[in-house]
Amino acid sequence: MTSSSEGAPRGVLRLGIPKGSLEQYTLELFARSGWKISVGSRSYFPDVNDPELALTISRAQEISRYVADGVLDAGITGRDWRLENDSDVVVVQELVYSKVSARPARWVLAVPGDGPVTEASQLAGKTVATELPGVTSRWFRQRGLDVKVEFSWGATEAKAASGLADAIVEVTETGSTIRAHGLRIIDEVLVTATELMANPRSLKDPFKKSKIGQIALLLKAALAADGMVGLKMNVRENDAERLVEALPSLRAPTVAHLFRTDWLSVETVVSRSVVRDLIPELLDRGAEGIIEYPLNKII
Repeated sequence: MTSSSEGAPRGVLRLGIPKGSLEQYTLELFARSGWKISVGSRSYFPDVNDPELALTISRAQEISRYVADGVLDAGITGRDWRLENDSDVVVVQELVYSKVSARPARWVLAVPGDGPVTEASQLAGKTVATELPGVTSRWFRQRGLDVKVEFSWGATEAKAASGLADAIVEVTETGSTIRAHGLRIIDEVLVTATELMANPRSLKDPFKKSKIGQIALLLKAALAADGMVGLKMNVRENDAERLVEALPSLRAPTVAHLFRTDWLSVETVVSRSVVRDLIPELLDRGAEGIIEYPLNKII
């Protein structure tokens, strides 16, 4: 890749998609947002049903650097890698999603569970292994701790478990993998989340700024619909008040009269997690013809 943006066709936004653990979910998120992306088994330049987009799949660790250098106009990657690279980019939208859950991941400081270390200050003069050495070194310096930070190429948990390092800084969502290696979390170094970021110069181009804004809006709308479903049902007018009392909704349910009847149509948006318990209660309160349907976006 080069750092020049002069060869880009006018009216095309160059967007980076993260390769690796977030790749499939990112593609699914774009699909729910209206963009169908086709990735070949060996291709780093996927096809997309939008002539205004030129996509590149790159390692998440590199995307913020490519965006800062102007190789890409915008990209999606983690806050952790943006801070690790100290990239001069503009964060357009935080997109909290991951391969496990819709919550931010954490880079945590962990030590052997059977060891004597219980807090970061006890690691002065010790060795810490991590794939995030820049952020980790700054974290310890800010606390006045002289720690040797070593870059880890992977299998970082094993380094502390086997004694190759005194501690590690590793990313986790649930902590289960760290505990499975017999390690204990003693501090939190960074809370990270996926971000849509843009090159500052690209944002000065009216077309690119508008296109980035469109992507941010629709991705955020797709994320808002995650875990939500629509419910639609009929109820007699006399039972409507009692039924609506049981309905959670974004604001208030939509209620409309059925033609030439004393029945109402009631529609709302609820969390998928409550539907299992909600539907029997709605039936008890007079609902009939309940329909549950998926949602792609909530704007």
